[in-house]
Amino acid sequence: MGRLFGTDGVRGVANADLTAELALGLSVAAAHVLAEAGTFEGHRPTAVVGRDPRASGEFLEAAVVAGLASAGVDVLKVGVLPTPAVAYLTGALGADLGVMLSASHNAMPDNGVKFFARGGHKLADELEIRIEAVYEQHSTGEPWARPTGAGVGRVSEYNEGFDQYIAHLIGVLPNRLDGVKVVLDEAHGAASRVSPEAFTRAGAEIVTIGAEPDGLNINDGCGSTHLELLRAAVVEHGADLGIAHDGDADRCLAVDAEGREVDGDQILAVLALAMREAGGLRKNTVVGTVMSNLGFKLAMEREGIELVQTAVGDRYVLESMKAEGYALGGEQSGHVIVLDHATTGDGTLTGLMLAARVAATGRTLADLAGVMTRLPQILINVPDVDKSRVTTSAELAVAVADAERELGATGRVLLRPSGTEPLVRVMVEAADIDQAKAVAGRLADAVKSALG
Repeated sequence: MGRLFGTDGVRGVANADLTAELALGLSVAAAHVLAEAGTFEGHRPTAVVGRDPRASGEFLEAAVVAGLASAGVDVLKVGVLPTPAVAYLTGALGADLGVMLSASHNAMPDNGVKFFARGGHKLADELEIRIEAVYEQHSTGEPWARPTGAGVGRVSEYNEGFDQYIAHLIGVLPNRLDGVKVVLDEAHGAASRVSPEAFTRAGAEIVTIGAEPDGLNINDGCGSTHLELLRAAVVEHGADLGIAHDGDADRCLAVDAEGREVDGDQILAVLALAMREAGGLRKNTVVGTVMSNLGFKLAMEREGIELVQTAVGDRYVLESMKAEGYALGGEQSGHVIVLDHATTGDGTLTGLMLAARVAATGRTLADLAGVMTRLPQILINVPDVDKSRVTTSAELAVAVADAERELGATGRVLLRPSGTEPLVRVMVEAADIDQAKAVAGRLADAVKSALG
């Protein structure tokens, strides 16, 4: 069996790759593995289960709940809520396990299962590997040890989660949003109720789009992967800014009053300065990834803030933050982690904090985001090459060195093998877009020649 867990849980086409049987089996396996690890010792275990609005989430939720209860775990169903809300409630309620059913920004036919450990943190890699092994062992016929009688898990609705999560969001804001007008694009996803309610309670005037989920329209031409509607709505309504979430609302992108995109790097730059001003930027450091725009790195250097860069993926950003005690990190895609208030990327919290900075300073978002200049970034995928030789090819090393000399201090080259496909990603940044395109094209040709 190939590895089921990716960097963000188990995903696939619902009812084809991700079946009810798989969801049930993984849930039972997770319960057994956590029990073996001593997580449930001395008490009756509890799990929090939530989902996004996808139609397939209805039967997958039923499968997960059945699996957990059959393994002796009591289940609190919190319904349709963002991924960070499920993570927060897992910690706030003292649950032993959290489960979120979502495929994030993926199209509606996909779905996913993500497990959270006690405290609302992502499961460690070794636990995911063990869950897969136990699932495989029992899917081939070895019977589970099953509780009976009073030992089976009980299932109940937990309707207080909505208000509890919103109260948490409002409680950690540095200031209210009175006087700020915001357009919210909810991607017809998990934050369709939460985000408008939170911004309203915080004092903002809101206009909401993409907030009518029907189980089929999640991420369909809207949200953080399709900013066109948000850009137009911000300009039409004369709003101060716009906020876009993805399907499970663990990410946030923004647009300024002129409808221009403000990406995750720019959001991180704005929040880094705000947190430093408030004394909350621990070790004067922000965490990004190797794909962070060079303009972000240069801006942090100019402002005297340290930047630590990790591999691509918010789980690696989070690992670095937890290991070193940093308070802020994230990705260009809009996964922003404020570790004092969330254990994962939280799009609603990020949007609220960004709007709070606008309200507190009286400055426009464009002005605030102007702390960094986003350099042109060209990405070319080179398929059908031996990606394993990216770091060992002498011919490629010469081509990269030549490119770096040409770009100098205001440019950057990154060659990265894909984690899932036989291709190499060539990324080039430069102050001039034409130069970036030319250098990227030459490097792509060099990759084909050296690794093809």
